[in-house]
Amino acid sequence: MKKFTILFLLLGFIGFAQVTTNPTPVLADQPVTIYFDKAGTNLASYNGTIYVHTGLTVNGTDWSNVIGTWGSNAQPSLTLVSGTTYKLEIPTSLYAFYGVPTTSTITKMWFVFRAAGSSGPQTNPDISVNVGAFQVNLTAPAVNSTTILSSGGNLNITANNTGGPANYNLMSNGVSINTANNVSTFTYNHTGITANQNYELVVTQGTNVITKDFSAIVNPNTATEAMPAGMRDGINYNAGDATKATLVLNAPGKDFVYVAGSFNNWHPTSAYAMKKDPGGKFWLGLTGLTSGQVNTFQYWVVDQTPVANSPALVKVADPFSTLVLSPDDDPYITAATYPGLPVYPEGQRFDVSVLQTAQPSYPWQVTNFVKPAKEDLIIYELLVRDFTQGKTWDALSAKIDYFKNLHINAIELMPIMEFEGNISWGYNTTFHMANDKAYGTADSMKAFIDLCHENGIAVILDVALNHVYGRSPLARMWVNDPDGDGYGNTTTENPYCNVVATHSYSVGTDLNHQSALTQYYVQRTIEHWINDFHIDGFRWDLTKGFTQNCTNNETCTNNYQADRVAILKTYADMQWALNPNFYVIFEHLGVGSGPGSSAAEETEWANYRVGEGKGIMPWGKITDPYNQNTMGYATNSNFSSIDFENRGYSQPRLVGFAESHDEERLMYKNILYGGTSGSYDAGDLNTALDRMKAFGSVFLTVPGPKMIWEFGELGYEFSINRCEDGSINNGCRTNPKPIAFELGYDTNAERMSLYNTWAKMLKLRKENAVFHTNTFTVASGNLLPRLDIWSDAIPATQLKNVIVLANFNLTAQSVNTSFPFGGTWYNLMDNSPFDGSITSITLQPGEFRIFGNQAAIVLGNEEFSTTTIALYPNPAKNQFSLSTAAEKVEVYAVTGQLVRSFGAAEANTSFDVSSLGNGLYMVKVTDAANRQSTMKLVKE
Repeated sequence: MKKFTILFLLLGFIGFAQVTTNPTPVLADQPVTIYFDKAGTNLASYNGTIYVHTGLTVNGTDWSNVIGTWGSNAQPSLTLVSGTTYKLEIPTSLYAFYGVPTTSTITKMWFVFRAAGSSGPQTNPDISVNVGAFQVNLTAPAVNSTTILSSGGNLNITANNTGGPANYNLMSNGVSINTANNVSTFTYNHTGITANQNYELVVTQGTNVITKDFSAIVNPNTATEAMPAGMRDGINYNAGDATKATLVLNAPGKDFVYVAGSFNNWHPTSAYAMKKDPGGKFWLGLTGLTSGQVNTFQYWVVDQTPVANSPALVKVADPFSTLVLSPDDDPYITAATYPGLPVYPEGQRFDVSVLQTAQPSYPWQVTNFVKPAKEDLIIYELLVRDFTQGKTWDALSAKIDYFKNLHINAIELMPIMEFEGNISWGYNTTFHMANDKAYGTADSMKAFIDLCHENGIAVILDVALNHVYGRSPLARMWVNDPDGDGYGNTTTENPYCNVVATHSYSVGTDLNHQSALTQYYVQRTIEHWINDFHIDGFRWDLTKGFTQNCTNNETCTNNYQADRVAILKTYADMQWALNPNFYVIFEHLGVGSGPGSSAAEETEWANYRVGEGKGIMPWGKITDPYNQNTMGYATNSNFSSIDFENRGYSQPRLVGFAESHDEERLMYKNILYGGTSGSYDAGDLNTALDRMKAFGSVFLTVPGPKMIWEFGELGYEFSINRCEDGSINNGCRTNPKPIAFELGYDTNAERMSLYNTWAKMLKLRKENAVFHTNTFTVASGNLLPRLDIWSDAIPATQLKNVIVLANFNLTAQSVNTSFPFGGTWYNLMDNSPFDGSITSITLQPGEFRIFGNQAAIVLGNEEFSTTTIALYPNPAKNQFSLSTAAEKVEVYAVTGQLVRSFGAAEANTSFDVSSLGNGLYMVKVTDAANRQSTMKLVKE
């Protein structure tokens, strides 16, 4: 969102030709019509109503007397004149229209033109129009421009004003270098320039003062020098000296780079010209820094012979930043959300990087987290913004019991890397290694991850590495920028990005994954989140976009592409090299069949290195068939594709889901389109909630990884396309949605009944070994689905056979039980016995049964925990024992490395650890029900 004050100093040229006025100049006490031409702006292809977020500069304060609030469609709207031109008429005066006392002084009007809602396209940056009869026109160089000069060069400066004679004072680097009084035109030629200049032309007419800013940069004749060993792109801190740091920037095709920052008062001299390594990278060693002090900086990147429409000077943050400050977003981040947020440097523009030596390390409490097996994952996908009212990591941490009681074992976070704006799904990523500050500090995120690990919950990040958005340095350093606002499409010189996306699902600026630079950027991103944040897995967004072969061709995009397969295997290998058990999930959604299809890619990935316990995990969308069942329609209701074997996978790697952030809510369609029969209405709220229990029975119990989208367990029924005003519109897909807890869903008996039913199913699944099997069948397609789950490795005296039956018809149905053998069976939801000789049962509409050959293990609150196991002696010298029987005992170093493994053992068996060195270890115990517990062991 752009509704903030920016002081335009030291900027590249910004053209505001898209706004004109009648009359010109604008006078505060008269009517005016504002004309806006959307051509060439972010609104060029937008055809809805255009609104304007507008305010004034009153008594020297920018963005005063703003009308309405950002995103409100009660703000002024424009009227279409013709073609791409719109107008806003102010019929009285600026004083009356904006509600400003006539005793105040108005010197500017401010505008951000935007689409409906809070997160659609908008003009960028803020647009201002001067107000008053006294106006100053800087004719050369352009206002806010930066002129590139050779050492000893000259700069000719000319200006004029309206309203009669005025006094001119030209300042450079804070010192007056020329004056002219009682004139209407000004001319000065600054000669022999050998150092960078920051100019202010101050023009005074009576009590009115107008200042025009511009600058000049001198080519420092970049020195070639090898950078110190071990340096990597980005900020390199000196481990032995907190007063030093080394910056490295890879900017192929650029001539020279300055580093401007708080350490040189944003006036870089030749001492801050980056050197060039013989390998081509720019670098600069910084000295004299204060240990622990926050510094901000930018690279001023210069190309003296840019391609057409590309600026000679681009000011960017470091693309490998882990914290960036934004003039666009930061003013709206409160201290409650981000305590101690560094202040964006006054007078700058565009994102800046934060550099801070001697940063304290986060004190991780869990350093040996053992991830749930891939096939056992129950993933809970959520958007931090829409999950709690606080919308922060701390607020999310406060909900840990909600996750624990649901018995999920993984949380998948929609993108949390620095994105454009503060209200987003996060796929408009700009800095992949930086946390978005809208959710809180990096340490508060680490604390959330740590808390999840303490409670046996893995954390998976959704990452959008297919592309970058306009604020990214990877896009802005090589930008086609005809209007001079600092943003635009990329150019053919860009070594990271494609000018045109090489697939048919383009968003943002497409990354070229055949580029070695892009691959290096991805590698660093992977390392950062695994090593610094202890992330357990990535869900890779839009993996179909990782090919270079399919420009604007959907058929090609959906065919098998060998380059895409290869690079994504390489990225998988990068992750497993850092963490052998890392979850690698691809949102590919392959289509077609046979070796030439994108579905064949998913099969190849799922089977990749699976013999090592790895294998890439494809996203498995099964929304429509499941929703047909919940609504009561037999057509297209076959959900057997949730069985990984039906896709040619050798192991259960398919992350099956019926709801995700990209799919319409099941409950929304249940209520809107649910079938009826007599008095039975599948669209009735409480009836639909009950039918969601039946959905859970034939979804959550299927062996293999599964995913729940936030609040599905509470029957959340708000459409994915809901706008804040309650209307339904595709343009509102990423807009904020009502938060279930604020609506009282977690205290509603019917909704909590659904939550508790799913929680019981997940607990049943987690604690009974039969669900950890590869042998099962799924029969569906007639609204009477059946699951048969069994394990021949489990004796008949234990739960080894499970049968799930459900009725999604709108009337009662007789269903065959077809038990594989007689005897007593059990309803596993309450462990009540059932006569196995009964061959059929009647299920009411929306009813289900989960039968087992034995009662389920531990359906109450009992947990397999360290309170029921004794490990002794502890400390141990050569051996230890456990007070309980175990199926498997594993000993891990505190680094997470498995160092010893033992098979099944009776209670009080001795385990030999004499070969281990002295120190702290973690002992993981797995029992016959596949329950796990971990405790510390001190070896001495």
